[in-house]
Amino acid sequence: MNHITVNRLTRHFGRQAAVDDVSFQIESGKLIGLLGPSGGGKTTILRMLAGLEQPDSGEIRFHGRRVNEAPPQERGIGFVFQNYALFKHMSVYDNIAFGLTLRKKARKEIAARVEELIELTGLSGLGKRLPHQLSGGQRQRVAFARAIAPEPQLLLLDEPFAAIDAKVRKELRTWLKEMIDRVKITTIFVTHDQEEAVEVADEIMVINQGKLEQKGTPWEIYKEPQSPFVAAFIGESSVVDDVSRLKGFEMGAPGSKGMIRPEFIDITKEGEPAYSSAADRGLVRSLYFRGTSWQVEVETGSHRLLAYRSLEQPAVAVGEEVGVLIHRIYVFDGETGAMLENARKADPMPVYI
Repeated sequence: MNHITVNRLTRHFGRQAAVDDVSFQIESGKLIGLLGPSGGGKTTILRMLAGLEQPDSGEIRFHGRRVNEAPPQERGIGFVFQNYALFKHMSVYDNIAFGLTLRKKARKEIAARVEELIELTGLSGLGKRLPHQLSGGQRQRVAFARAIAPEPQLLLLDEPFAAIDAKVRKELRTWLKEMIDRVKITTIFVTHDQEEAVEVADEIMVINQGKLEQKGTPWEIYKEPQSPFVAAFIGESSVVDDVSRLKGFEMGAPGSKGMIRPEFIDITKEGEPAYSSAADRGLVRSLYFRGTSWQVEVETGSHRLLAYRSLEQPAVAVGEEVGVLIHRIYVFDGETGAMLENARKADPMPVYI
């Protein structure tokens, strides 16, 4: 069942369209990442869902009910801000209890709910502490617990890990996904960090210049980008100006631009098996250790490409001549794109060079 239906949502600030004719649907219980560059319109979409911004046009429905005119407190929403927004003079317990107190819940009911959330969010023993006595990760957990205490139908997170150091941020990603799986709340979080979105989200919505470029699972978006922007934004890639100058891709229209991911390329040393008819020759220009592999920058013709080489394979060296086998290229023309396969890989057996 769809929890959220957005139809042709638009919001201008002056003459600038922050959100431009955006439509989408979100199923109940899904964890959705709004991903894109800064200033692309992600937070504006989030704020319109929350009722903190009013759309110029378009419609927002929750479970089929139009909520455009509904105030934030009537939308069943929990909101977690980038800067936590905790009450500095209140303890962890009182921060979490705040929304329940406003709703005039019974004291015993509040106590039971707060203790449940303190346990659930890993804050046991910290109920009496003030926010300044907590780490950044702990403060974010308090903000999360406070947001879900009134049992909202929708949880909105605006760059929830931006103010936290890298190590704790990785830990909180795993924690957030586990928590959402347990509490079963439809959740949308804004991020410009593609690694974060891929790791956490059930589905990703890529937003750029106010438009929804693509919506799908992380794997769908990575494997089958539907626009040049998505192809270049998701994952590492090299852009080439004329794919027809590369072996196996002569059928590409002259001057066509293409995008090549590192995993689309095999780098081979002399003496290793290679499809010679399908591979270009190149020079290794630089090497970067990536922990599980080497990232190789190789120059072939007028192009510089990034590729991976396993640590299990013999190492290549800067300045070494290597084989460069490009398996596929994402070719784009304006706003359309297609995946081209290397046409010369028809050789039945590899040739040693």
